[in-house]
Formats: sequence, structure tokens, C-alpha cells
Amino acid sequence: MRVRERRIELGITQPELAGELGVTFQNLYKYEKGKNRISAGRLYRLSKALGVPVTFFFEGLAETEAKAQKPKRSKAAQRRTQLSARGVA
Repeated sequence: MRVRERRIELGITQPELAGELGVTFQNLYKYEKGKNRISAGRLYRLSKALGVPVTFFFEGLAETEAKAQKPKRSKAAQRRTQLSARGVA
């Protein structure tokens, strides 16, 4: 989504940016919507075309990543904790 925000901020159309990247505007649309993954090389070219560092595309993701990777306990583990808290082993 940051790709689209920056492209619009610069006043660049999808066909213009897609042409600079060597992809179709349909693929650029999919990158912007998060439907297709962006390879490392293409991400680098995007950063150059949009005049931002590669890290621009990752700003604000650390918080989301930390929440997403928080491990969830299985129902069996939760049940064992409940039973041991009651003194039932």
C-alpha cells in the first residue's frame, strides 16, 4: 500500500511507473493491493523510481510483525494449565 501512496504523492500514473519497472500496469496494481509479492530486485527498483529508501516500504511493520508472531497456546496446553491451577494433575 505504501507503493500506491508514494506513487500518488509524486503524481505518477500506474502505466508510467509500470513502464519504468518493466511490468504491466495490472501487475503494478496487484503489487499496490498486496495481491502479488514483490521480489527484492523489483522492490529495489521501486525504491529508486519513487525516490525512497527500501526501508520506506517496511516502516510501521515491526509492530504488526510482533503481534502476528505472538505464539498461541494450543487448547490442550490451556487445559493443562487450568487443571494444574486447580491442583488436578
